[in-house]
Parts: sequence; structure tokens; C-alpha cells
Amino acid sequence: MKIACSGFTGRITAGIAALFLWQGTASAEIPAALFEALGIAQDAPPDVLYDAVAARYRDASQGAGRGKFADLWEPIAFSAYLDPTNHYQGRDDLDFEVSAQDCTSCHETVTPNWVHSWQNSVHGDLDAIRALPDEDSRAYKKAMISEVEGNLQAMGVLAEGTVLGAVGCADCHMGVGAEAGNHKTDLVLPDAAACGQCHVREFAERESERDTLSWPQGQWPDGRPSHALSMLANYETAIWAGMAEREIAEGCTMCHTTQATCNQCHTRHEFSVAQARKPEVCSNCHNGVDHNEFEAFMLSRHGIIYQTGGDAWDWEAPLSEAFTSAGYTAPTYQTCHMESGGDYSHNLVQKVRWGFAPMPSIAENLDHPWFEDRKQLWLATCSQCHSPSFADSYFQMIDKGTTQGVGLVEEARTVMTGLFNDGLLIGQTTNRPAPPAPDEDAVGGFFGLFVSNGNNPTAVEYEFAQMWEQEVMRHFKGLAHANPGGFTYSQGWSELIGSLARIRDEDTRLREKAALEERIRVLEAKQ
Repeated sequence: MKIACSGFTGRITAGIAALFLWQGTASAEIPAALFEALGIAQDAPPDVLYDAVAARYRDASQGAGRGKFADLWEPIAFSAYLDPTNHYQGRDDLDFEVSAQDCTSCHETVTPNWVHSWQNSVHGDLDAIRALPDEDSRAYKKAMISEVEGNLQAMGVLAEGTVLGAVGCADCHMGVGAEAGNHKTDLVLPDAAACGQCHVREFAERESERDTLSWPQGQWPDGRPSHALSMLANYETAIWAGMAEREIAEGCTMCHTTQATCNQCHTRHEFSVAQARKPEVCSNCHNGVDHNEFEAFMLSRHGIIYQTGGDAWDWEAPLSEAFTSAGYTAPTYQTCHMESGGDYSHNLVQKVRWGFAPMPSIAENLDHPWFEDRKQLWLATCSQCHSPSFADSYFQMIDKGTTQGVGLVEEARTVMTGLFNDGLLIGQTTNRPAPPAPDEDAVGGFFGLFVSNGNNPTAVEYEFAQMWEQEVMRHFKGLAHANPGGFTYSQGWSELIGSLARIRDEDTRLREKAALEERIRVLEAKQ
């Protein structure tokens, strides 16, 4: 029996088993908070769950769209590939009809690497997975395929009594089951909700990041920082929206696109989960001057073990087997951040405590039950390899060391605020244009790292901005990822000390200069 949708071939099967799989296991890792937020039962069938999650995902009042500053910026051509839902439009030279069967034959010539990647993927041959012996570490994907079939059957997309043979190009780019369409008007670049139609559980897990991150003192907006609302956070950053250099601004979007698509982690068109389980996948975004997680991890003992022994680990095995049959002898980003309470899921924020940037409002509230509960989750994670006392002592070091770094930033902030309030910054009263709207002038503001106009920012403000936006974050990341050089000398504490010293020196210089100018003014007035 062959079903009428592109790339899908079918055989008679028991669809009931697939639906039973959903009810029995598929929703286990989805946090209850998502169901509560959406107002649906935890045993809701996949079609009900998907419709609710997708509706919120595409709701402009709940994080979709171009954000509150949309009238201040225009997308550039490349924006279409970063946020396809909002910006992608088909090319005029592709205004012709195609059938689903045309895709590979054409693209074997135009973009053969896409075809090769798809052919090497699970999507390209689901029967190859079904043929695996049960002892193969990839055999768990049989149940995943059944789960997907159950999802599509519940949605009425896949007829009962059929199974999938392959997932073709048109299924992702024109809609599940599409047979043909116009290449310009019907072809889309898939967003996360498009992937979620088949992968309901994973989509719901990722979207649950909105529901499991509610800061007790409002340190961050609810659901942030997270992958699920990363694009919103980008669009609603004032300097991002206001700066004229859109090509530079879209450099930020290239990482924040995790809200818009799944391919930031699951590289198209192969979507290899083995690749997605390796730390390098995270490095594309989690690197650099303000969040050097990858560098810190790779230079830690954990990273050294991975680099020297990871080739022997079974990357095809599910993460739940990482430290057993898969043979991992050290953690990775994925085993640390995708695990919470013993479950692995696409919600990576259930243990977040310090957020993206350490700040006093977090440092001063670490004894709050919300932070303490999350610490206990981390201690359980670390105790898979370490003793509980070792894990607890290291977390004391993370928290106290980070708090000490925050203290240096706040000391510098006091100095900088004094200079600003006293009008002593270079050119402050003569050559200090306001930053681009909607940002507002503030001493050492975030805008100072991305825009320069006259004496705004001054050199000392740029130094301070690096201190609070980059150095203290690298200090924290080094501590949290066990990179000793990172948080003591090369990236963290010593860099903070150096910036604070230069800020103090500039404070002294500017105040002495102001005092000297005042003496001259008084003397001249007497003449």
C-alpha cells in the first residue's frame, strides 16, 4: 500500500502501537509546566499538543514576529535564511511547477551535497533503520519512527495502516505529504514548527524552555535566556534594532536563530544526531569574548578527556546511555545541559541559575529556594561521575568566585557612574551624541560595543562595557566549565583587575584635570 505523499511509501502496520508508544513514553520528558501554560492535559494526544505548542510558537504576542522595535529596522537579503518565517520569499527565477520526484534529480546537479546529505540521513531511508538488529545502538530510532507515524496519524496527515518509507524534500519544504507545487510560491524554508509536526515531543521539549525559566526576582524576562526565545531577545535588544549597520547586526542573529529553526544544532540536510551530540556543534555560537563556553570546556579536564578519548565513544547511542553502554568517560555539553532529574530532553534551561550574564541581583539571591533547587539538580548531574561532596565544594567555588567577579564590576560601575554624573567623561558636555534610538544614553552601555559617534562611547566606557558584558562572563564560564586558566588569569579575574585598574586611573586623571581647570578658571577670574 502506497500513500499519497512525497517520499512516503507505506506498508500495512498497526498504527495503534504507535499511539500507545506516545501515551506510554513520548511525553515523559516534557515538563508539566508546558501543559499548565498551554491549558491542556499531560496525556493530550499528539495532535492536540502540537496544535497548542505551534499556535503559541507563531503568536506575535508571545514571542513570534519581529518584536516591539520592528518599525526601526529592515531585513537584509540574508535575513531570509536566518528567520525564514518572517522574511523568506521565493525567488522570481523559480516561478515554475515541480513535482516531489523532481527534487533530487535537479539538485544532484545544482547542489549535490544537499542530496548526498539527505541520502545519508535517517530521513532518506527509514527502512534501513527498521532493518537494524536490536543490539545496534541506533535501534532505538525504530521506536522514534513509530512515534512520528503516530503523530502524523493522529493529525490525519498519515493514513492509518501505513508506515513511512522516507521523508523527502517536499515533505519539509512544501508540507508533509505534498506531491507537487510552485517552486517560488509553495516552497518554504522550514521553521521549528515545521520540524515539530513530525517531532512533536522534541518540539514541545524545546518550547517548554519558556515555561521552566521564571526568575524569582525578575532578573531576566520569563523564558529567557533560552533557545526557545532567542530570536525575540535579539530583536528586542535596543542597539540591535537601532544600529544602521545591518550586516553587522545580523551577525548576532546568526546565533539567535535557534528560536526560528532547528538546523542550528541539527545541521541540514543530514540532521545527524551523532553530530548533534558532540561539543563542536555548540561551538558555533557558544564561543568568543562574551561567552567562551566551548573554549573553556575544551581546555578543561573534561574537554581533554573528550579530545583524547572521545573517538572511542558511541555517538549513535542515546544520551541516556552515555555513561553506560556508550562508553563516555567524561561529560559533554549535551550530557550536562540536556539532563535534568535523570531525564534527557531538548529543554536546556531547567538547571539555569546564573543566566547568561552574572549580575548582583543573582549573586545576592543564591540562597533563595529557586536557585537552591536548581543547584541540587546540578549536584545530581555532577554526582554521576563525582562524589556529592566534591560536586558541592566545586559549586561553592563557582558561586563565590563568580560573586567576587561581580564585585569587581560593581566597584567599576560606582566609579563610572560618578564620572558620568559629574559630567567628567571626555567630550561629555561638548561632543556626546545620543546613541541610536530606541537606546538611551547610559554610562558604559551595551550600545558602546556596537556603535561609535563622537565621544560616545569614550575609551573608558568601552573598557567598562567589556568588563560587565565580556570579562565577568568569561570569568563565570571558566569557573562553571572547570577551566582554571580561564577564570583565574587568561580570561577572567586578572582581566577584570586590569580593567578596574585602568578605570581607576582614568577616574584619577579626569578628576585631577577637572580640578586643575577649576584652579585656572578661578585664577583667570581674578585677573
